[in-house]
Order: sequence, then C-alpha cells, then structure tokens
Amino acid sequence: MSVISVNNLTFGYDGSYTNIFENVSFNIDTDWKLGLIGRNGKGKTTFLKLLQDKYEYKGSISKNVDVDYFPYDISNKDRLVMDVIQEIAPLAEEWEIIKEINLLHADFGILYRSFNTLSGGEQVKVLLISLFLKGNNFLLVDEPTNHLDTETRENLVEYLAKKKGYILVSHDRNFLDRVVDHIIAINNTNIEIRQGNFSVWKENKDRQDAFELTQNERLRRDIARLETAAKNTAKWSNESEKAKSRKHNTAEFIDTGYIGHKSAKMMKSSKVMEQRIERAIDEKNELLKNIDRTDKLKIIPIDSARNPLVSLNKVQVVYDGKSIFNPITFEINSKERIALVGKNGVGKSSILKLILGENIEYTGNIKVQNGIKISYVSQSTEHLNGNLKDFAIDNSVDESIFKSMLAKMGFTDKDFDTNIEEMSEGQKKKILIAKSISEQANLYIWDEPLNYIDILTREQIEDAVLTYNPTIIFVEHDERFIEKLATKIVNIGK
Repeated sequence: MSVISVNNLTFGYDGSYTNIFENVSFNIDTDWKLGLIGRNGKGKTTFLKLLQDKYEYKGSISKNVDVDYFPYDISNKDRLVMDVIQEIAPLAEEWEIIKEINLLHADFGILYRSFNTLSGGEQVKVLLISLFLKGNNFLLVDEPTNHLDTETRENLVEYLAKKKGYILVSHDRNFLDRVVDHIIAINNTNIEIRQGNFSVWKENKDRQDAFELTQNERLRRDIARLETAAKNTAKWSNESEKAKSRKHNTAEFIDTGYIGHKSAKMMKSSKVMEQRIERAIDEKNELLKNIDRTDKLKIIPIDSARNPLVSLNKVQVVYDGKSIFNPITFEINSKERIALVGKNGVGKSSILKLILGENIEYTGNIKVQNGIKISYVSQSTEHLNGNLKDFAIDNSVDESIFKSMLAKMGFTDKDFDTNIEEMSEGQKKKILIAKSISEQANLYIWDEPLNYIDILTREQIEDAVLTYNPTIIFVEHDERFIEKLATKIVNIGK
C-alpha cells in the first residue's frame, strides 16, 4: 500500500478568470478502487493529467508509485496484439498474458492479430490487460465503457473486481456500483472522497443537500425575524434617548434615569441581535455551495392519433448478401419507449437508420406512418463544427430554446462562445440532445445518446422523458437508463 498525497492543489488554465481547483487537499490509498465523478467540464480529465504531471500547478502532489493512463496511446496499430502488450508491459511473461486474457473472457487468438483489426471492446480489453500487467502502478482509467455492449461491460466488471489500485472515470451508475469501493467527487467548491460505491455516495449527497436546504431556509427565516426585531429595538431606543432631552414640567414628568437605563438595555439587546444576525449569515453562506442547481429539461412531443407510427415485419439487415441478425417484428406506438438491445455489431443502429429511411439493404417489410416528424440523435459527433448559433440555424431549431436547454445541462457563457470542434465529447453529445429535445416530433430516435454524458445530465434526461412521455426508440448500454425508461425491450440477436 502507498499513498498519493495532494496538498493545497491550485490549478487554472492560462487566460481563465477562475481556477478549476483551489487549495485542494486529500490523500488516496493506492489499494482503493476509486470512481471519479463530476459534471462535464468540472475537471475530471484535468485532474488525471495533473496526477500524470502533464501540467504545472501550485501546491504539491506526492506519490511513490508509477501512474499510467488508459487509453494508452499506441504509436503503431498495425502490429500484432502480442507485440503491443509487450511494449506496454515488457516484463510480462506469456503465461501471465494468457491468464489475463482468460480473466476477461477474450479469445487468446487475438494475441496474433493486428491491433487495428480488433473491435472497440477487444481493444479496451487488450489495453487494460497490458496496463495491469505492468505491476507496481496506479491506473487512471478514463471512460472505458463508451460504446461497449452489455456483455463486454459485464466482462470488465468481473475483471476489475479482481483488481485494485485505480481511479475509474465512468458515468455508468450500475458499472460504478459494482467496481469501486470509494468515490472521489469533484464538486463546485472542493474535491471530496467517500468510502462506498456510487449509490452510497449519492444517498449521502442527497441527505446532505436536503439538510443544507432545510438549514438554509431556517436561517433565512431567523435572519429576517432578527433583523425586524433589531430594527424595532433600535428605533425604541432612539426614541427613548430623545425623550430624555425633554424638559421637566408640572404637566409632564419624565423619569430620565429609568428611561436611560431602559434605553441602554434595549441598545445592548439590539447589538446582541446584530451579532446573532452576522453569525447566522456566516453560517448560511457556508451552505449550498456544492448543491448542483439544475433546471428541468423540457420536451414537447407531438401526439399521434393513429397507431402504429412504425411497424417492422420479419426485417433483416443484409450486408454482402448475408443477413446479420434473425428476423425481427415489432411496432412503435404512441407513448412507447422502446430500447433496442444486443451485442455490438449486431445491427441495432442499422434498424434505426432503416426507420429514418436511409438506403440500407434489408429483407422484410417496414412501414412508417406518412407525415410523422422524427428527431434523431446520432451515435457519432464527428460531423459537428462551427458555432452554436449557426448550428441552430442550419438545423432549424429555435436558438433561444436550444441554448436554454444547453444552459440547463451545464453550458457556461464561455462554452457558448467556443467553436463546437473545440468542445469535449460530452459537450458535443449534449448539443445533439439539446437539438433533439428542442424539436417537436412524433418520434424521437436516439442512438447511444449517453456516451460521455455526466451522471447529473443523465438524470435530467431521464426526468424529462418520464415527465413529458415522448415516443422514443433508442439504443443505449446504460442499464439503469434502460430500466427506468423502457416500456418495451426488443432484443436483436443472431
């Protein structure tokens, strides 16, 4: 066991008015399995780079273990997988490599294939195996589950359960629950570490937020009551002081000694209340700093009087003259939320594209109701470029509504002035989702909408779908998202 010690870490990018981290201190036990969470743009990747000494910073980060980053950057992807592994972990013996391959339920035959011929899931497995084989190192695993199907994720869960010593960035809540024993959360004003998985952290966070909201409201009422009392007391005291200066006469006698004593007592009470007000304000100012204030997203679907909107009867997608999955038959009716599930490469995205009317060879029958409006979120973000204003115009969406949705998902004024190609993958995906929910449609088709999307935004999307009940067919590997939203599951199998 070793300790990574972070002391008074302060970091901000050149030209930025605010620091991402300000005087942050904590310790990490290198035997822990940490899940790193935080909203897109909060600094998760930046923090990983700081641990790798990629940036200059103030404060100190002390460690006596090597730190390695996933995904590892391979210079030549045409080499055999075995050569790639031995480059990363030169001391690993062949029996150790085969053992790790078996632990991940991979075919050891991939060792003698070119790395670039492997599927995305196979490449993830090879790189994780290589990095863990290095031995005395602490792994920084950055979003390994994007685009991975359920079976491959399950393989990773089993593999990581047998390992220790890593920080894992993932937005898949079920995945985090099963593979981490500590959470490191990047909040609005600090970084906190808590023992337990994501659900334990979330329960504690919700409880703490609820407590702070209650305390904040109590203090707000106390401050208002004390301010009113202090003003009344001060007013009475001032009036009493004036009365002391009035002359004695036979018609009106004023006991100035009594009034002076009473006035001084009231002034003292007023000062005590002012001090209580100041303490209450100070206490109130310490609350709510790490509560993520999120507005509700809104979807305005178009109701359809006629059903089904879409029907597929014994449909098979054909590539190179061969069908790639067994015939499928299902309908999409108004208000249904249909999840397409199955292994990567089985043809889930092809089904969505067939419904969109793309020119893909298939057998069977597809019928899409005439005149329905469809809103689409593509799996890829590679086509995105330019600025947000032009994007809204090119896609015929209301710019103010579109930007409002982005703001609710965490976009800042700085983000609105940034060209899309310079944004993170999470921000690009939010652009596609914001466009879609800004459109009125009979049917929403979403192809892996949650890749790179932070947990808070996932929950916003879930709440919006459950609130406005649009008709959706979607492909997604986040099991919790499917469990919460799907009214029907269609399994695509070979």
